[in-house]
Amino acid sequence: MSDSQRFPVAAHALAYLAHKGAHSAAQAVASGVLAASVPTNPVVIRRVTALLAKAGLIATRAGASGGSWLLKPAETITLDEVLRAVNGCAHLGSPPAGAKGCPVGQHIPRQVARVLTAADTAAAERLSRITIADLLADDPASLSEIPRPRARAVAPA
Repeated sequence: MSDSQRFPVAAHALAYLAHKGAHSAAQAVASGVLAASVPTNPVVIRRVTALLAKAGLIATRAGASGGSWLLKPAETITLDEVLRAVNGCAHLGSPPAGAKGCPVGQHIPRQVARVLTAADTAAAERLSRITIADLLADDPASLSEIPRPRARAVAPA
């Protein structure tokens, strides 16, 4: 799975666990069920849930009766916390080193790095105001200022 997909898959999985009321081992949701909801392969889900468990957001149990469940209420899990849990990054990349001896090549990487840091900081700050519970709500206040994405055209089968 690409690094860029870990965060959306993690947010989806956490929202699904919250939706299903999975707050204990007795209510655990199997990786196959989570995978069907995303949709992705159960192996992808297990990789992401391992990261979420390491961060203390969920617990997991292996085996035929295994699965995942939330350790915290969805209202307290912020998206910046999810991003950090899956080692995701909100940044836009890293500037190349630049060519030695070139006045632009020596100056621009520092400036681009500053811009990227500012963008990353702004994204993390915004994500810190959105919770997993907000993702499940119809029109939460935390998303009111964010434009809705346009619907994607679906290719005929």
